[in-house]
Amino acid sequence: MKKVTFAILGMGNRGTAYAGRQLKFPEEMEVVAMADNRRVRLDAANKYLNLPEDRLFDGADAILSQPKLADIMVIATQDAQHRDHAVRAMELGYDLLLEKPISNKLEDIVYITETAKRLGRTVIVCHVLRYTAFYREIKRLVSEGVVGKVQSVEAMEQVGYYHYAHSYVRGNWHKEADSSPMILAKCSHDMDIIPWLVDKKCLKLNSFGSLAYFKAENCPEGATERCFDCKVENCPFHAPNFYLSRMPGWPTHILHPEPNEENILEALRTSNYGKCVFKMDNDVVDHQTVQMLLEDGVTCTFQMIGFTNDQTRTIRIMGTEGEIWGDFHSRKVYWQCFNQEVHEIDLEKICTDFSGHGGGDSGLVYDVIRLYRGDDFDTSAITFLNRSAESHYMAFAAEASRVAGGQLVDMEEFVAKL
Repeated sequence: MKKVTFAILGMGNRGTAYAGRQLKFPEEMEVVAMADNRRVRLDAANKYLNLPEDRLFDGADAILSQPKLADIMVIATQDAQHRDHAVRAMELGYDLLLEKPISNKLEDIVYITETAKRLGRTVIVCHVLRYTAFYREIKRLVSEGVVGKVQSVEAMEQVGYYHYAHSYVRGNWHKEADSSPMILAKCSHDMDIIPWLVDKKCLKLNSFGSLAYFKAENCPEGATERCFDCKVENCPFHAPNFYLSRMPGWPTHILHPEPNEENILEALRTSNYGKCVFKMDNDVVDHQTVQMLLEDGVTCTFQMIGFTNDQTRTIRIMGTEGEIWGDFHSRKVYWQCFNQEVHEIDLEKICTDFSGHGGGDSGLVYDVIRLYRGDDFDTSAITFLNRSAESHYMAFAAEASRVAGGQLVDMEEFVAKL
């Protein structure tokens, strides 16, 4: 069996995760080239891939100036770089596995879509939640009609106070101009998964939210620019305590690919990750709600919230005959018809791989491999570019509504103006 080959541009958290799938599918895939402008990231990944030196590239220009090196290129660079990198890769002949969001600008999404169509390239966007046992099982229950006809959905993404502080106050996604609106950067997964679960398109939506807490006016008295100098007691965002207590797990490997006390402390002294969360220049919202009207009168409320202890997603689907609900990290799904017993589905009994977004990373990559090989299988979960764009348009429409004070947006009219 011929292996499907991958070149990976961007060896941060997501690029490294996709490279690691080679260990999961050693007979089906092979990473043959990697690129990043941080040599330490390339070296860390290459400890288990063992690529020759001439297949390690110092950034996007270096790898994109080469002839086509693989069947598929993974684009896992920063949001604002996606248009340039995706278009150049497609022009070289690559099909793409494109990290979400497609881009941080509406016009770039349109341009990437038009370029893929013109060149005849296949582009799959990384909506990994579709491949998790949690959402697949909910999708099965809805499709089989176990609780009747769906009437309403209530969903929440609990970002977690620590994840929010790391990624959206101190991290790469803390400023909208440099990354994306929060509802796109964090919740394009959710804008995709909700309509997919109930098989209904979004017709109209509105949104409310703001940056309420992580700003200078809420800074504790006596707080300093960097946590090393700070005397404020019992701060849950104190950077040395926050990161050193989490070694060697997430998110310390984002500060350094091989985290230890020495290199983590150095990162905290020199980078934004060591700064006070109330003295950063962040501007993305810390809580936001989206109300949606889907086809056939189905209503939905979605909430993104940075003020939670846990990092998880919860959902409740209400039908004419009962309810389906669950907490992503519990690895359990429940359903109950009215006035009948509760049914519990233990996902650990039907799935063995919960690594990487609850198993979603592996599921996505395996479908990409099967698609490229031309295998005969169910492709309904694959988020091709046009399909993924719908969730992105919803996110941009939600942000436009939020900025306009909750103005109702008609999705057909919104997309027609693009």
